[in-house]
Amino acid sequence: MIRKRFPILLILLFTVGFLNAQNMRKLIKKQFEFADKQYKILQQHTPENRMPKTYYAKDNKWETSDTHWWCSGFYPGSLLYIYENTKDTFALNEAERRLKILQKEDHNTHTHDLGFMMFTSFGNAYRITHNPLYKAVIDTSAAALSTRFRPKIPAIQSWDSSKKLRCPVIIDNMMNLELLCWDAQHGGSKRFQKIAELHANTTMKNHFRKDYSSFHVVDYNPETGAIIKRVTAQGANDSSAWSRGQAWGLYGYTMMYRFTKDTAYLNQAKHIAHFILTNPNLPKDLIPYWDYNAPNLPDAPRDASAASVMASAFLELGQYVDEKERKQYVADAKKIIRNLSSPEYRAKLGENGGFILKHSVGSLPAHSEVDVPLTYADYYFLEALHRYKEWYL
Repeated sequence: MIRKRFPILLILLFTVGFLNAQNMRKLIKKQFEFADKQYKILQQHTPENRMPKTYYAKDNKWETSDTHWWCSGFYPGSLLYIYENTKDTFALNEAERRLKILQKEDHNTHTHDLGFMMFTSFGNAYRITHNPLYKAVIDTSAAALSTRFRPKIPAIQSWDSSKKLRCPVIIDNMMNLELLCWDAQHGGSKRFQKIAELHANTTMKNHFRKDYSSFHVVDYNPETGAIIKRVTAQGANDSSAWSRGQAWGLYGYTMMYRFTKDTAYLNQAKHIAHFILTNPNLPKDLIPYWDYNAPNLPDAPRDASAASVMASAFLELGQYVDEKERKQYVADAKKIIRNLSSPEYRAKLGENGGFILKHSVGSLPAHSEVDVPLTYADYYFLEALHRYKEWYL
C-alpha cells in the first residue's frame, strides 16, 4: 500500500509545484504588462529634461527632479526591466532618451549615490544592449564615486560636510558599492573593489547593533577615523530601526557576497534577514512600517519601497544558502511580491500618476514623500519580479 501511494504523492507534489509556478508566471507577466501601460502615462507627465519623482493624488500633482537627484536612475532602469520582459520598444526608446540627459552625471563627485543613479540605469542598459557607450559611462561613474573614499575611516563619505555632520556615512551607501565592484570586475581599476570592501567592513563594524539592526548615520572625524556620533536622518529616532535602512543593509551585504564570496558578508546578510523576519513589529503581510520602532504602531504608514528592496534581496540571498534557508527566503519574497501585486499596494490602471506601487515613505521626519508612490519602490519591485522569473521559474 505504501509503495502504491508513494508515486501518487510524487505526482501530487509535482502537480502542486507546477501549478504554483504557472500562477507566478501569470502574475509576473501581468505585472510587467501593467507596468508598461502605467509608464506610458508617467512618461506623458514627465518633461523631457526631467525625471519622475512622485505623485500626490490629493492634489493630482506630479513632482519631478533634475538629474542631480539621487533617484534619477530608477525611471530609466525600470523602463529597461519593462522592455526586457515585454519587448515593447516604447520602453527601450524612452529609457534611452532619459539616459541621454542622465549621462552628464558620470563626472559628479558631489554625491555618493552614483550607484543608484548610474548603475540601475546604465548598468541595466549595458547588460541588455551591450552598447560600449554605456560601459564607458559606468567606468567614469565608478571613478567619480571613488573620489569620495576617505582612507582614514576607511569608507566612502556619503553627504558633504555640514555644521551638523563632519563626515557622515549612511547605511544606504552599501547599495552604491555594486557600481564599484562590477566595474572592477569588468575592466575597471581593481582599487574600486578594494574601496568597496573597506567600506563594507567599516560599515559592518560601526553601523550595526548587537541584534543586527542598523543605525542610519555614523558621523566620523575624517582626519582620525574616530566616530563622532550615531544618529538618524530618516528614522523615528537615533536608536530606531528605520525599515528601508535595514533593507539597504540586507541587499548590500548580499550583493557584496556575490562579488567577493566572502562568507562574512553572507553571514551579515543572514543576520539582518533574521532581524527583519523575526521582528515583532513586522506585519503579517511582510510590508513593513516605515520604521520598526515607529511611535504610533499599528497606525504608522507602511513603506512599500522597503518591501520591494527586501523581496529583491531575499531572492538573491536564496541563491547562496542551503536548501532549507533558500525555501524560506524565496517564500518570503514570494509573499511580498504577491502582496505588493494586490489592490492594497498596486495601483489601478490609469491611477497613481502612472506609478506602479502605492504607499511608500521617503522621509517622514522631514514630512517629505509620505504615503506616496516612489520611483525606487517601482524599480526594486520590477527587479524582484524579474529575478523570480529568471531564477525560480
